[in-house]
Amino acid sequence: MSAAIRLATRHERDGGQPLSVAVLEKSRQAGSHALSGAVLDTSGLDELLPDWKTRGAPVETQVRHDETYYLTERLRFPIPAFLTPFNNRGAYVISLNKFVRWLSEQAESAGVDIFTGFAGTEVLYEGDRVVGVRTGDRGLDKRGERKGTFEPGVDIKARVTVFADGVRGNLTKTLISKLGLEGPAPQTYALGIKELWEVPADRVTAGTVMHTMGYPLRTEEFGGGFVYALPEGRLAVGFVVGLGYRDPLFDPHMAFQRFKQHPLVSSLLAGGEMVRYGAKALPEGGWYAMPRCQADGALIVGDAAGFLNSMRLKGIHLAMKSGIYAADAAFEAVRAGDVSAAVLSKFEKLVSAGSVRRELYPVRNVHQAFETGLFAGLAFTGLSMLTGGAVPRGRIKSGSDHERLVELRQYHSTRSVDPAEASDAVKPDRKLTFDKLTNVHYSGTRHDEDQPVHLLVQDTDVCRTTCREQYGNPCVRFCPASVYEMVDDGTETGSRLQINASNCVHCKTCDIIDPFQIIDWVPPEGGGGPEYEGM
Repeated sequence: MSAAIRLATRHERDGGQPLSVAVLEKSRQAGSHALSGAVLDTSGLDELLPDWKTRGAPVETQVRHDETYYLTERLRFPIPAFLTPFNNRGAYVISLNKFVRWLSEQAESAGVDIFTGFAGTEVLYEGDRVVGVRTGDRGLDKRGERKGTFEPGVDIKARVTVFADGVRGNLTKTLISKLGLEGPAPQTYALGIKELWEVPADRVTAGTVMHTMGYPLRTEEFGGGFVYALPEGRLAVGFVVGLGYRDPLFDPHMAFQRFKQHPLVSSLLAGGEMVRYGAKALPEGGWYAMPRCQADGALIVGDAAGFLNSMRLKGIHLAMKSGIYAADAAFEAVRAGDVSAAVLSKFEKLVSAGSVRRELYPVRNVHQAFETGLFAGLAFTGLSMLTGGAVPRGRIKSGSDHERLVELRQYHSTRSVDPAEASDAVKPDRKLTFDKLTNVHYSGTRHDEDQPVHLLVQDTDVCRTTCREQYGNPCVRFCPASVYEMVDDGTETGSRLQINASNCVHCKTCDIIDPFQIIDWVPPEGGGGPEYEGM
């Protein structure tokens, strides 16, 4: 949206040849799939729309109290502000869903065409030059055969295509692979799980921001929790965990339930009601994990490129700035009649010369430092804060998340485990803690049941044999929406994989952490997926 708004305003200001700007949005309406905590650093918004306050942006709740705690199972220990990297002074607690919807209104008023309910499924090329995207067919049944409502996908051609398809974007993934755009280091990820609660309005002051580390994670696991207070007694409660964990029986959703049971959190939620749920992966690899973001006819921005500060837990402002810079580079390339990677590399120059690099380069190794454990990571973070990222020089090498998962026999000294078993299991009470299916109901997720499965598993025999023996079918646990299920089929191996695709909340975790890398997430029919109203 930021790129579209900037392009439209640049064209209105600077003129030139006719310019048509269009946004493809796979959700039913703009913002439906947008999920974040979210605490907004307004620097990107200030740059895009300096008059955002008079335009009525849904950015109203300024951070008033900023608290950080280290948790044990029952206790909490406050961490002084000067020892934490979050720095939320001047930031705002927002609903990203409402914010993106408002941005779409600003884009449309600037002349941008927004096509909702259309998922890009294929990148169009002429040689190695990107010339557009193809949208998915609509009206196919679960066997891939045409129904009476069939509509073929559409080829949408463009002089410059800006890829903003989010974390592990299906189009960006293939683009990077085909054109060799990989960064020096592999991208690493975290999974964020969030609930929206309604509690008595006088319980927590709106604008209160809490972050936690420690319990329920072990020191080998990276992540923590958050509680953000919105107006009218709404609390955004969430948990983020790095997907480079080692335990094949670890369940991020279960860890989130444990987090809510801690006295700090349970006291805030007592007597309240959970009204929304969602989950989404985050790109946390940092500066060296970002791909080369320009190619002939194409640019990559936002989460698709990894514009996120994992130390501050903020990426919205960086995504917006990347969109602004992409628009500036694209506008000048189109005006010059040359959309080659060489000309579009102005995007890279803008990123490197401005505030984005100044923010991201000093924290380039933070996520990687935590791969050696919590306390080593904290020590590194402190050193990085003291030296402005000057120490250590260069980069810390790391592998892909799926490579870190340890086999059952090594981690748990067994090769036999019930797929439903998880480390540190919680029995949900449906008041404070919930099972995955109940949570999915509160995500507003809807898919047409009679369509091809959009989670493509290359070889399901691996699931019933090798994966079961080596890892205990971790997909059953790492998916926060119960998409994957091992069901009894009466055979010698005793089970087969069942994919409950209609549960999918589009978090991309399976595509990222599957140890055999045989799961490929592709978009379902346009318009399907979660409805993150107010999230």
